Amino acid sequence: MATRLPQMLRADAEENRELVLDAARALFSERGLDVPLREVARRAGVGPATLYRRFPTKQALIDEIFTDELRACRAIVDEECADPDPWRGFCAVLCRVGELNAMNQRFIDAFLSTDARSIDLDAHRAALLGSLAELSRRAQRAGGLRADFVLDDLVLFLAAARGLPGGSVQQRLAGARRFAELAIDAFRA
Repeated sequence: MATRLPQMLRADAEENRELVLDAARALFSERGLDVPLREVARRAGVGPATLYRRFPTKQALIDEIFTDELRACRAIVDEECADPDPWRGFCAVLCRVGELNAMNQRFIDAFLSTDARSIDLDAHRAALLGSLAELSRRAQRAGGLRADFVLDDLVLFLAAARGLPGGSVQQRLAGARRFAELAIDAFRA
């Protein structure tokens, strides 16, 4: 029985795929998920057939982008949890995850308001919270994080950060950075 190798895309096909993902990510972040796929194709500079060849449904495109967002969030948490200075790692998580959410606020809000059963958010959340709980304990033991901190404080910060006012991406990023600075001061031992 022959083993099936993963399908490798030609360089131009991979480039078109990335153009579609970038265009969809930008449009969904700007306007939510109601953007027609033809507009995504137009912004990407590809024909609709090219878009549908890679993403046969709008949900497939949305799922791919959200999976990328989850991977980016996981990479931030993993990288900062590996920092030998746990307080610095904790602070960096607040800043970087806040920025990630600010850059993609409308997309994330829209995705979470729809039927997101195709992505296992509970498993993702549980894994991240486990890592962040350990980072928090290390930061407390090192004396950087206040002794009365509980993980729900971090969850509250993340939820509140998602509610920052809209506006341009630059305005959202500035707000996220300032909010992270304030939270870091509040969490400091």
